[in-house]
Amino acid sequence: MKFGIIGSGMIGGFHAKAIAAMNGGELGGVADKVFERSQAFAEKYATKAYKSVETMLADPEIDIITIGTPSGAHFDPAMAAIEAGKHVIIEKPLEITTERIDQMVAAAKTKGVTLAAVLNRRFHPGMDAFKKASNDGRFGKLTSASAYVKWYRDQAYYDSAGWRGTWALDGGGALMNQSIHTIDALLYLAGPVKSVQANTACLAHTDIEVEDIAVAILEFENGARGVIEGSTTTWSKNGHPSRVQLSGTEGSVFLADEAFEIWEFMHETEEDDALRAQFMQGAEAGLGANDPSAINFYQHQRNFEEVVSAIKEGREPSTNAAEARKSVELIQAIYKSAQNDGAKVELG
Repeated sequence: MKFGIIGSGMIGGFHAKAIAAMNGGELGGVADKVFERSQAFAEKYATKAYKSVETMLADPEIDIITIGTPSGAHFDPAMAAIEAGKHVIIEKPLEITTERIDQMVAAAKTKGVTLAAVLNRRFHPGMDAFKKASNDGRFGKLTSASAYVKWYRDQAYYDSAGWRGTWALDGGGALMNQSIHTIDALLYLAGPVKSVQANTACLAHTDIEVEDIAVAILEFENGARGVIEGSTTTWSKNGHPSRVQLSGTEGSVFLADEAFEIWEFMHETEEDDALRAQFMQGAEAGLGANDPSAINFYQHQRNFEEVVSAIKEGREPSTNAAEARKSVELIQAIYKSAQNDGAKVELG
């Protein structure tokens, strides 16, 4: 299937690399509001530069559109692509409000096309093992489930583009932008959240509207309690890995990016030693923790391959819009709680 990319920035580059490496897809071209940017991108990634988004959407050879525009600018190109009958894959977050997501879902259903998200933190072997342990009930009664994203962005990062740090186009700060993939991983592993209480602040940056640190206390539907901490204020030499930690009456697993810091169960299996040997090698520098361009693309590749397979098989991809909506709904609830002095906010 042939891909077209909307957005020629850093995220579009990740998409281009992933498409070049994937099975079942090829890059057909790129479109951006500024044609000169599209030309430079097309030259770098050996593809076609369309004169406009509309021109690319009118090309019958393009099957799938990926969108890598700023977070709050996903809706319009997504709706245009859906109206053109294209399948759509959108970078995180799917959109910055559940209301917009629901409109996109309804439109995709009407046109009979697939609407999916980039949920790339789900696509690595350590996460596969973690998810299997959760599905198999190896934690016993799950009692604790938390996520920590202690990253760093300097002031120049926010100053580099007018949309950064704005509610309209970033949709939020350390949670909606930097932490959303880890929050998605937490929900993927631990299940839905029942209620949240939160506090946010902007402590280390100026001239931004959104938070650079947030802490939330969670109650899950299954009874577990947990914490989400997201930050762009936490400097370290190499960057802290993002962490997802689950514990229960019969086991604990702490994941740091793609390596396990703890993999312990009351009832051991033959696979446990092999998993520890393979994945407990230590997380050195955090993936994207200090430098967003340092994120690798192979998880995007697997994500795209999953969507293509789902389209060919006539099923919903595992990264469908309903899955992507969950993290946005939770982050919205966290913001609502923080804006109301930490009042408890119920979800669902």
